Amino acid sequence: MKSMQLGDSRGTALSLIVTALLCLNACGPSTQEPPAGGGSGGGAGAGLPPLTTEIVNPILFVTQVPTDGDIFASRMSTFANHITAMDRVPRGGDLMIRYPDGSLRNLTKEAGFGMDGQQGAQSIAVREPSVHWSGNKALFSMLVGAPVKQYVPVQSNWQLYEVSGLGKADKVSIVKVAGQPEGYNNVSPIYASDDRVLFTSDRPRNGATHLYPQLDEYESTPTITGIWSLNVQTQQVSLLNHTPSGAFSPQIDSFGRVIFTRWDHLQRDQQADGSPANGYQVQTFDSETQGAAQRASQLEVFPESRLGMKSAYGAVNGFTFNLFTPWQMNQDGTSELTMNHIGRHELSFGYLEPSFSSDTALTDFTDSSIIANRKYIRMDGGIFHIREDPRAPGMYYGIYAREFGSMTSSQIVRFTGAPSLNAEQMSFTDATPADTTGTGLAGGRYRNPLPLSTGQMVAVYTSSRVVEKGISFRLHQLKSLTGNTFEAGSPLTSGINKSVTWWTPDEAKTYSGALWELEPVEVVPRARPTAQSSVLEQPERNIFNQEGVSESAFRAWLTSNDLALIVSRNQTSRDRADRQQPYNLRVPGGVKTVTAAGKVYDIAHYQIFQGLQVRGYQNSSGRRILAQPIPVSQNPANPTGPVGSVALAPDGSSAAFVPARRALTWQTTDSNGEAVVRERVWVTMQPGEIRTCAGCHGENSSNQIGAPSPVNNPEALRRLLQHWKTLAK
Repeated sequence: MKSMQLGDSRGTALSLIVTALLCLNACGPSTQEPPAGGGSGGGAGAGLPPLTTEIVNPILFVTQVPTDGDIFASRMSTFANHITAMDRVPRGGDLMIRYPDGSLRNLTKEAGFGMDGQQGAQSIAVREPSVHWSGNKALFSMLVGAPVKQYVPVQSNWQLYEVSGLGKADKVSIVKVAGQPEGYNNVSPIYASDDRVLFTSDRPRNGATHLYPQLDEYESTPTITGIWSLNVQTQQVSLLNHTPSGAFSPQIDSFGRVIFTRWDHLQRDQQADGSPANGYQVQTFDSETQGAAQRASQLEVFPESRLGMKSAYGAVNGFTFNLFTPWQMNQDGTSELTMNHIGRHELSFGYLEPSFSSDTALTDFTDSSIIANRKYIRMDGGIFHIREDPRAPGMYYGIYAREFGSMTSSQIVRFTGAPSLNAEQMSFTDATPADTTGTGLAGGRYRNPLPLSTGQMVAVYTSSRVVEKGISFRLHQLKSLTGNTFEAGSPLTSGINKSVTWWTPDEAKTYSGALWELEPVEVVPRARPTAQSSVLEQPERNIFNQEGVSESAFRAWLTSNDLALIVSRNQTSRDRADRQQPYNLRVPGGVKTVTAAGKVYDIAHYQIFQGLQVRGYQNSSGRRILAQPIPVSQNPANPTGPVGSVALAPDGSSAAFVPARRALTWQTTDSNGEAVVRERVWVTMQPGEIRTCAGCHGENSSNQIGAPSPVNNPEALRRLLQHWKTLAK
């Protein structure tokens, strides 16, 4: 019940970055950019500035006019926080910088953006600044425009901007980033190691406007479609991962990985369960094309029902999934998976309902003795605003918050996540006090933790125990306590006050008081991490060599056909932690991996689904994704298997061409096409990518019988390459 373990994702950790990070003085950043990271030698924090109790570098942050309480799908929400309605994101905030002497500059105002008083056509909201490796400039998102009179709404979108002139005596310059998707909401920008701009956007996956907006898998609310890449030189825009329910706050860590929060919510449409009585008036289309015919049936095929269902193996328990999980991928979008393969067994350990209720060998509980983590992460929330500690590569901070009523504010947690660790070895600990009584956080709530290069910690803080109307969010330096925890120290500003009025557009609204101070980043040069790329592992390389197939020519063919290749060495081998789905598996006439007791399941086919926007609602725009069998005609024929499947080889291996830049999921089935083991998340692959899963729901350290990950030469790959030779002629 976790994302597949990819063969190319589990190597030793990269050498720690030891290049010195230059401190900034009060007059602004240095013009010298540090050399690329990835050097050898040194321990954690080697070459960094000495520890200090003072904040010695400028802090870039944004202000925000408070919303009227915790409004659904608003600027501070866990999801759908890109929506631009006036009640979701009141205008009037700015991009600010604080210098070490405590002085402030309003950068957007200096550059001619924004309005005081009555908000109108030139009013702005800003969010999520991110500093360049040189420390000399930064990206951020800005929303321009508000209704100029009552009852007249305004159409405006979050767009990407770049600011330079961050030194105290410099003249500020703010320019809109050229080549980004126009007419869509582009947020959370960061610089890649090669200076591409990575960002999240609600642009449709394929640019088809009739599919806008993509609706999430939970509330059918507009969502971010994934993380995108913009080459600022060529202005080429490409999708790095396709996320049916959204990805949030990407960062690049010292190992060169893109680390982000993704909403894992692969489940059937809850709006359809009560339709039409609930008013959603569900519609299902034959395809994503404009004008496609509607299906007479609203039947969904994957995953299992939310309410439970019958199967050839007895009753199937209802399945729902709602977790905001740390994820990772390479900067080119390859090798996407949960961070170090972490899943519910390591995050939300304890009670996990099994798939087949009549199989007594399946268990309701996980085995916590095999994992290092002892902090339970609820499945109605997760980890947000992830930041790596620049002094301790592989140590991360984030906010552990609930999906509703939190504004992604809660306690700060610290967790281990270097690439050398597998999911069983990762652990989460309290960095600020947890809510132990269920009545709120007695020590206050935190947001946007920022470990600094000089050893301090800064975060957004409010003394409020719970999220309520009138809550205040201010930047604070945190004080270190015994036990490696923090508490709020002094605020970084004396408060930034503003009086603004605006139209909703139907009503007049007024706010006068302190603005929220959000999303701080340190203005300091940083070493550029080395971007990683996926590498074909030896068992798969052996098959390529034996079949005389050029890997480069094969990848070029995949790219030209907008395809990727997914390979599993042995679908009967599964991670030892997952006893909630069948784990005694056998390929008829072939390999088997079974324990001493329990029902044995035969598996014969590997069925792959893609996320298609074919679910709509009569009274709303946009479409939701449903899992539909892949239509890839280039795969070897499998006439006895279910649609969208390939046959398993006797050694348990599978190999299949899959659509690139499209959310994918899968299941293994028996010879009759009946599902046996289902995937629990969506994964995206890039054109030309070759992904290897050593086993089904891959092994962190060993499989269900205590054996290590399979290293067999996958015979299904041989069969596919032989088939490919007929296609490539």
